[in-house]
Amino acid sequence: MSHRLHLGVFFTGVGPQLIWTDPAFSSHTDIDTFIATAKTLERGLFDAFFLGEGLRVRENRGRVHDLDVAGRPDAITQLAALAAETSRIGLVATQNTTYNFPADLARRLAGLDAISGGRAGWNIVTTDNAWTGENFRNGGWLPHDRRYARAGAFVEVAKALWQGHPVDRHDDLIDVTAAPTVPARPVLFQAGDSPGGRDLAARHADVVFSANTDYHKAIAYAADLRRRLAGHGRSPDSLRILPGAAVVLGDTPAEAAEKARWIQREQVTGPRALAFLEQYWGKDLSGYDPDGPLPDIEPAEGELDPSRGTISIEHRTGKAERIAGWRRLAAERDLSIRDLVIEVTPQHSTFVGTPSQIADEWSRYVRDRAADGFNILPQLLPGTIEDIVDKLIPELQSRGVYRTEYEGTTLREHLDLPG
Repeated sequence: MSHRLHLGVFFTGVGPQLIWTDPAFSSHTDIDTFIATAKTLERGLFDAFFLGEGLRVRENRGRVHDLDVAGRPDAITQLAALAAETSRIGLVATQNTTYNFPADLARRLAGLDAISGGRAGWNIVTTDNAWTGENFRNGGWLPHDRRYARAGAFVEVAKALWQGHPVDRHDDLIDVTAAPTVPARPVLFQAGDSPGGRDLAARHADVVFSANTDYHKAIAYAADLRRRLAGHGRSPDSLRILPGAAVVLGDTPAEAAEKARWIQREQVTGPRALAFLEQYWGKDLSGYDPDGPLPDIEPAEGELDPSRGTISIEHRTGKAERIAGWRRLAAERDLSIRDLVIEVTPQHSTFVGTPSQIADEWSRYVRDRAADGFNILPQLLPGTIEDIVDKLIPELQSRGVYRTEYEGTTLREHLDLPG
């Protein structure tokens, strides 16, 4: 095959996908967990280790949401520590363009690229969450449809500084006069499936962290993105597409399926299910049994509480209709609170099966250019990562779709991106 599979791991830090309450789970905040994970990935010849980032601790009805990890150091700071403990794995920091400042962030990312020997990456994200913005005295600041316009301008400033060009730009999106300091060329990652996000990726990104894991959706997404690349004068091979995905391995298909069911139940615990509904009801539901029926009280008036940063734009309206629909669904299928939340909460796409089955499926994705690889969202650490490295990677190598050794030292070389 002319194309090889590229793999990363996305350590989000918040959300239910990581079953960090399991006794076998390594500490979620200890630097030793991150070092051990990165070293295991390097043993498995992974391209990159991604760190997610939250700019404000999540809350639930005005209190810290203690079902997630309550805070994490800056991603660039953490990855700088990992740079000293590893020699090949790419180190990708999620950094926000809405509330950072271009010259400052460009310098910090350049510093990570320098001390890691060209292994730095920047996962470009935006937000219109006013609750997050309060930490920066800006509140919501930008309307939803202006986020990507600022992101594009932000990246243009960063690129200019990395290339050694002074910047003097003053408009409604960027206000900066800056001189270059540290030359660099971090690999640019972008996650976003809206038209604005796709266009930002086609203009600037080296790698897209896509949500389109289903084969047919992945084919359509890849075709659309490659058309957009052409519109910006870029070749189809100048961008790598890595859908986010979870993996559940078993020695038999039945074992894998049973493990997947267990993971799903563990990800949505009773307290998590109640906290999820509290966002929509706007009331304390702690007195309800998560394995019992839906609350029999009406939701509070007013807007949904966005403080946890987990409610997407399209779900912030139509609260009454949404809850009515949930009640109908629960009645029709005799669902408890926890069952309903499992049913209606968006799930990360998951590949479930034996190592051989998943290796065959991934080979098809690469062969048909549906994707260039996957960005793995682990459920258990170190278990998920060790299973992939020890069981799945050898199957991929035997099919000729995965490297047997690193052929370069930089993240750009790992991804086989244009120099």
